[in-house]
Amino acid sequence: MKDTVSRRQFLSNSVAAGAVASLAASPTFAAPAGATTAAASRPASALPTAKIGSLTLSRLISGGNLLSGWAHARDLHYVPSLMRAYNTPEKVLDTLERLEQQGVNALIADPRKNVMDLLARYWKERGGRIQWIAEGHPDVEDWQTNIRKSIEFGARAVYVQGVIGDRWLKEGRLDLLGRCVEFIKSQGVPGGIGAHQIEVVAESEQRGFDPDFYVKTCHHARYWSARRPDQDLLVIDNPADNYWDMDPVRTVRVMSAVEKPWIAFKILAAGAIRPESGFRYALESGADFLCVGMFDFQVEANVALTRSLLADSTIQNRPRAWMA
Repeated sequence: MKDTVSRRQFLSNSVAAGAVASLAASPTFAAPAGATTAAASRPASALPTAKIGSLTLSRLISGGNLLSGWAHARDLHYVPSLMRAYNTPEKVLDTLERLEQQGVNALIADPRKNVMDLLARYWKERGGRIQWIAEGHPDVEDWQTNIRKSIEFGARAVYVQGVIGDRWLKEGRLDLLGRCVEFIKSQGVPGGIGAHQIEVVAESEQRGFDPDFYVKTCHHARYWSARRPDQDLLVIDNPADNYWDMDPVRTVRVMSAVEKPWIAFKILAAGAIRPESGFRYALESGADFLCVGMFDFQVEANVALTRSLLADSTIQNRPRAWMA
């Protein structure tokens, strides 16, 4: 497997990023069931799907940070501003439409007001049907409101965001993580757990939290800005912002015994790993779905790559069984 890494080719790589943001109030809105406008009426390219509970998802899921305005750029501090200048509201709507045209039927994004406003516009103005998987940002003192508002708005699934999962592990609050999952599921949608640290998943399994799915980072360390031996801070405490899976080998080992669907994110280490390498690594490692942030001009290539890899016999017969 050949890996070619170049930060100068940032805009030619898919970028997946994670961020913490607070929920802003938004009116209840759900994707229309019988939309007949452009986005819904055009045939999508064939992209394999699988289920989490009753929810049918494309194997490739769009990350939402490029749409909500967040970016990991290491020491290239101008990149977030550049990204936001490119991804105007109309460009975001165009990108969502292109995703659906290519068969990507789901988006993971945080419950910020600008994201929800754009989704409302897309569902209403363009007849889109893309499904929103909401990052849950529950507060320790009020962990239900954030989750409830996302579901009322139209989220088809909710998971507790990875930074929060890591933080609650560090603070000894993982029991609250289990309560959040139970609450999400009680609202009639799949409930999941996100993490950068594999210990969050291991503890969840040991304590029987029983999420419907996990959203866990998965990337190799064969890129030039990967974690150095002297970098031992947790992902959530790392100001260098250059790694999201501290122990890829352990991630693969632990996840191999987890009988739950796994949505892998940060598979390109926020743009440092080329898609040909990062996609293959995540699928061979056992991921059931890939979450990748995409600019509009990257969608077709990423969909084609996903289709090609899923047809590869090595990936079809990988060691970890397909859990979705």
